[in-house]
Amino acid sequence: MAKSNTIKIRLNSTADTGFFYVTKKNPRNMTAKMEVRKYDPVARKHVLFKEGKIK
Repeated sequence: MAKSNTIKIRLNSTADTGFFYVTKKNPRNMTAKMEVRKYDPVARKHVLFKEGKIK
């Protein structure tokens, strides 16, 4: 059975609320660190989320 290309990553909020999303990405297609604007329910607004490692 083939190994999956996707890895799990953690999207940390830049609003310093401690909130994060967990998602997958293909490191072959997307070599740069992922940055996405998503909703932070703690800050109650859309903020930038940056990629971090899952511990």
